[in-house]
Amino acid sequence: MKRKAREEMRIVSLAPSATAILCAVGARAALVGVTKWCADVAPVHTLPRVGDCWHMGSVDEILQLRPKLVIGSVPFKAETVGKLLEHPVNFLAMNPRTLADIERDVLMLARIAGREAAGERVVARMRREFAAIAVRAKKLPRRVRVYCEAWPNPRISSPPWVAELVELCGGEIVVPSGARVSEAEVAAATPEVIVLAWTATGDKAKPKQAYGVAAWKEVPAIRQRRVFVVRDELLNTPGPPLVAGAKELWRIFKESAAQGKHATQRSTVVVW
Repeated sequence: MKRKAREEMRIVSLAPSATAILCAVGARAALVGVTKWCADVAPVHTLPRVGDCWHMGSVDEILQLRPKLVIGSVPFKAETVGKLLEHPVNFLAMNPRTLADIERDVLMLARIAGREAAGERVVARMRREFAAIAVRAKKLPRRVRVYCEAWPNPRISSPPWVAELVELCGGEIVVPSGARVSEAEVAAATPEVIVLAWTATGDKAKPKQAYGVAAWKEVPAIRQRRVFVVRDELLNTPGPPLVAGAKELWRIFKESAAQGKHATQRSTVVVW
């Protein structure tokens, strides 16, 4: 009965996080359409591509796929989603804020796809990976002060789950998460590391822009050349890809903590 239910489930995913979760729990077969961003986080290159929650294009493209469920995420453009909701389509908008929320989303989507046990395994695996990093992070000589940026203009700090990952990986987040921040606020917070994970840019965030901000000239991360790019999908996809993102943060913090200690002992500035 469950096998038949999975075969009949037809899902269009407008959220890379939902796509990543469904593939991780073994429910790729339920997907009948995705966005162009989904291929960055899951093996869905051969599936039809539709728009997303901001630029959907033709709603007919989605309707022709005969979905029983369309999954999007918050924030979304009300006008865009409104066009979809004019039709008899089930729409689910995901809005996780914390790692606990993300775990609940994994379990929810696994249940929808008839893959409950697989969902529990994915959550357990993510917890093990994070716990292993946390154990190593406790051995760092010190915690580094970190500013993570999700968008440069206006400046928006990374979402709350990224702040949790920063703390887990041995860093100390220095500005409110998921908020618009000013250059003066970032300067006053004196981050030792700046991580750029600009939404929908892959690895194309530009450290040069950060180094050129006049208000940041005396910021330790700028003076010591510690501005790093982490691929957008590894930190901004609230699902299994966060494990790889956490490993990247751990690597950055480990090197930065060690070099910061070395610089303090020798009274020199470390330049990358």
